[in-house]
Amino acid sequence: MTKAIPMAEKRMTKLIRFGVSIEESLLSRFDDLILRTGGANRSEAVRDLIRARLVDDATADDASEAFGVLSIVYDHHQRELQDRLIGIQHDHTDRIISTTHVHIDHRNCLEIILLRGRVGSIRGMGDALSALKGVKHSRLTLTTIES
Repeated sequence: MTKAIPMAEKRMTKLIRFGVSIEESLLSRFDDLILRTGGANRSEAVRDLIRARLVDDATADDASEAFGVLSIVYDHHQRELQDRLIGIQHDHTDRIISTTHVHIDHRNCLEIILLRGRVGSIRGMGDALSALKGVKHSRLTLTTIES
C-alpha cells in the first residue's frame, strides 16, 4: 500500500533570496510586461526568464535531446510541394511524434509537426522543410526533455 505524501513534503525545494541591481526604467518596463501578461509577480517572472535561458542553453548543443514544434504555412497549390513535404517527413519518421494539418483558406495550409530527438537532427529536418519552394513561413520551437 502506498502512503500519500502531503503537498508540503512533495515541494522540498529551498527558495533563496538574492538582490539584483537594475536601472529604474528597465524595472518599470519589466513591471509593465508582468502586468500586461498576467504574471504573478517579479519573482515568478525572473524564474520564468531563468528557465527560458536554461532551455536556450540546453538546446544550443546539437547533440542534446529535445522536443520540437515545427509550424509551417505553405501554398498547397505550389507544384509538387506536398509530395516533397511528405517525402522529407517520411525520411524522419523516427523523430516525428505527430502531425496536424489545417486548411487556412483555399490556397494556404498550416502543418504542425511535433518532434523528439537530437537538436541537430530536429533543426536539420526543420531547415529542409522550411527551404522548400512554396513554404511561406515556418518556425521551430525547441524545449528540453530534462526538468
